[in-house]
Amino acid sequence: MVARLLALIGVLLVAAGCVAAGSAQPQGFSVGSTVHTMGFAGLDRAYSLYIPDGVASPAPLVVMLHGGFGSAAQAERAYGWNQLADSAKFVVAYPDGITHAWNANGGCCGLPARQGIDDVGFITAVVNDISANISVDAERVFATGISNGGMMSYALACNTAVFAAIGPDAATQLDPCPAPRPTSVIHIHGTDDQLIRYDGQPGAGVARIDGPAVADLNAFWRNVDHCATPETTADGPVTTSIASCPDGRGVTLVTVDGGGHEWPPFATGTIWEFFAAH
Repeated sequence: MVARLLALIGVLLVAAGCVAAGSAQPQGFSVGSTVHTMGFAGLDRAYSLYIPDGVASPAPLVVMLHGGFGSAAQAERAYGWNQLADSAKFVVAYPDGITHAWNANGGCCGLPARQGIDDVGFITAVVNDISANISVDAERVFATGISNGGMMSYALACNTAVFAAIGPDAATQLDPCPAPRPTSVIHIHGTDDQLIRYDGQPGAGVARIDGPAVADLNAFWRNVDHCATPETTADGPVTTSIASCPDGRGVTLVTVDGGGHEWPPFATGTIWEFFAAH
């Protein structure tokens, strides 16, 4: 059933002109966009890497996780991270999920979930591979993603100590997350998302993703991070709730009134500003 959801998401991506081949060159840790392969858990895995000219040293690292039916090449092309990296001087990694999906735990998604693919381990190995070849600031490693990729970013926060902050969009948390490590979180979500609903009700389609309501998920991470009461501001259809937490962490919820299952135009810049501050 989850595969049906992934198919629906893929249709949306195609309609938006997002699913397209990238222009990365094979191997090497040189300036520009390169493709890297590695063996992990008996499987051939791959990721793309973008290193801007004049990158900081040690460099912040953003791991961008594609949605269901997406790919590393599609994510690199669609969401504007390389262009922002050129000006802000950070490195971006784009891992590829097996059959265009991630095992985000909690039964999602697709073949990776059915076969128990260790995507938490794979993405951690990607970070380690990059760190072994270029100078990465271990305190400024971040994960973001859309839909199934956003779910995967929550699974990383629940099961690793690698990421200082995560930035899921149009996503939910299905991982049981019994022992989460304090992590800064910015979550972006539209109130009219019919596939992963803002109110936590089962989503459209046969998959019927039914994670917690976005407000409840935000409260979960504010509790994990021992945050103060959030302050809320509104700018047109966008409402932002910001909670400050000990040790420089933060938990922010950005709600787009009427927004659907999408990556809003402001998302990349907003998520990076949050990462840079945490």
